[in-house]
Amino acid sequence: MDGTISEIIKFIEENDVKFIRLAFCDLFGVPKNISIMPGELPRAFETGISFDSSAVKGLMDEPDDLFLVPDPGTLAVLPWRPSQGRVVRFFCDIRRADGTSYEGCSRSVLKRAVARSAEMGYACRFGTECEFYLFKTDEEGEPTMIPHDRAGYGDLAPLDRGENVRREICLTLEEMGLQPETSHHEQGPGQNEIDFRFSDALAAADNLLAFRGVVKAIAARNGLYASFLPKPFPDRSGSGMHINLSLSRGGKNIFRTTGQEHSEASEKFMEGILSRIREITAFLNPLTNSYSRFGSFEAPRYVTWSRQNRFQLIRVPAAAGEYSRLELRSPDACCNPYLAFALLIEAGLDGVAGHTRLRPAHIFDPAKDERHLERLPDNLEEALHIAQGSDLVHRVLPKSLSDQYFSLKYQECSAAAIRDTLSFDKEAYFPFY
Repeated sequence: MDGTISEIIKFIEENDVKFIRLAFCDLFGVPKNISIMPGELPRAFETGISFDSSAVKGLMDEPDDLFLVPDPGTLAVLPWRPSQGRVVRFFCDIRRADGTSYEGCSRSVLKRAVARSAEMGYACRFGTECEFYLFKTDEEGEPTMIPHDRAGYGDLAPLDRGENVRREICLTLEEMGLQPETSHHEQGPGQNEIDFRFSDALAAADNLLAFRGVVKAIAARNGLYASFLPKPFPDRSGSGMHINLSLSRGGKNIFRTTGQEHSEASEKFMEGILSRIREITAFLNPLTNSYSRFGSFEAPRYVTWSRQNRFQLIRVPAAAGEYSRLELRSPDACCNPYLAFALLIEAGLDGVAGHTRLRPAHIFDPAKDERHLERLPDNLEEALHIAQGSDLVHRVLPKSLSDQYFSLKYQECSAAAIRDTLSFDKEAYFPFY
């Protein structure tokens, strides 16, 4: 064992840790975990802990035993659990019995994209802005569709009833070593937003899964239900996950927003994402409900970019230095972040490696006929069809993984087609997202 693992085992022994959660997610980004006792941790690091992969979406067709191997750098104490008999958590990679990486592990897919970026001399940094709704629960503790409050954007208490919940979430995240930057009430009733400081891609994906878990745990502790469903109400603001992306070379951010120019590489990176966005939307917006959000309440509809305008797919905020970046506004937090971030990195890097120049910025004009503009897919079925024809998707994602993704998502589309949209979304997604 190396020193880091030895130190972790010593920490476990000295801090009254009684349960260790080995965290991972299924193919669609739904969090999963297997709990072990402290005495099993050395074995987990050495050979991994086996689990029933046949019961996990995306791993169901795998005939061989699979094992969870904790990443020692992701240790976090769960602050909402008892201080005596503590519970800690590790994010895990999925490996085969011989110790080799399992090609269908979502985390490993992102690691491969990060490695390609490093080979080209770049590092991608991610920061997420996550929106979610807080709903009241009934006397049985089951979630209702009644918002926690009737406040709007930036409102204060007592109109904003989510202020103390957001505060508790942010303090809990800090205790776990995560770095929330800002929080506020969003436009919808009971809608909130918490934004993260940028980090490397793998940490950002891990942090998003951790964030969703913390939000739901703290909401439940306050008698509420937190939902990341992209469009819980047809006539209210949807919940997106804006992704802030920057590109570094030699430790220096090469995005520039001063004046009217970006560096050539950052322009190509942004064009790479724009040119591939329709191909990867099925992974950035994975629910039938996701597509109800597009085109309203500042959610994008067209494949365009501009400086600062919030109606565009990509916005380049007025920021300088390390905060210079692009902001992608289409994704939602129901995605599998490992797959989503991997595809974004690979799309951007394809742009850097190519010779396509960045398209002109789009000037928003609501009165202008925009039929000539390229649109995001109108629904999940269209997005899946486009993704199936993408060489990028087939290059980045293992065939066994993508085949299962397409198969299971097409089943969702078929089930949604014969149901009322709102009732299907509530039954199929609301309890899980």
